[in-house]
Amino acid sequence: MKLLRRGSEFSIRVANTELMNSRIYGSEDALAELSCERMADRDGRLLIGGLGMGYTLAGVLSRVGPKASVVVAELVPAVVAWNRNEMAELNGAALEDPRVTVREANVLDVIRAEKNAYDAILLDVDNGPSALVSKTNDRIYSPTGLAASYAALRRGGTLAVWSADHDPAFTRRLKQAGFEVEARNVRARGRAGGSRYLVWLAKRS
Repeated sequence: MKLLRRGSEFSIRVANTELMNSRIYGSEDALAELSCERMADRDGRLLIGGLGMGYTLAGVLSRVGPKASVVVAELVPAVVAWNRNEMAELNGAALEDPRVTVREANVLDVIRAEKNAYDAILLDVDNGPSALVSKTNDRIYSPTGLAASYAALRRGGTLAVWSADHDPAFTRRLKQAGFEVEARNVRARGRAGGSRYLVWLAKRS
C-alpha cells in the first residue's frame, strides 16, 4: 500500500489499483450522514471499520454530540500514520478529536470483543462484500461476521456497509442475520454526481 501526492491531491494505491482519492469522497460522507441520522442518541457510541482518508470519521464527528464516543478500527498502521500526518489536512485532524479512540486491529476482532456496545457500526472495508481486493476480508461480511455485528449492536442500532457494487446475496445474508434492511444509492461526488455506490443500512430490531 502506497500514499501518493500530487499538489493537494492524495491517492492510496495497492499495486496498480487505486483504492481511494482525496478528490472523491461524497459516498464516504454519505455513509456517515445516513448512519448518524438513524441514531436515537447523538451522544452514543460508534465503531468505524476502515479509516481510509478519514472522511467518514470527519463526517461522523460533525454530526454526533460532544459526549459521543467513536472507535476507529484500522488494520494498516501506515494508514493511521498518514491520517495523523500527511493527510490530517484533509479531515481536519480528526484523529486528534478527544471523542476518538483508534485501534490498529481487524475490525471483526473489535466487533467480537463486546456485546450490546454500539449504536452504530460503519464498515468501509475493501470494496465491500463483493469485488474484494483481499479475500481475507470476506469473513467480515460472512454470516458469522454479520452475527457478530448484530450482537455488538444495541437494540435499534444500525450496521451501515459501504459497497462498490450491488450484491443481492449480501442483502439476503443481512436479513437472515435478523436485520431490517434498507439499501441506499450514493454518489462518489455527492450532489455533484459521479460513480454510483451503495450503502446498506441494517437495523437491529
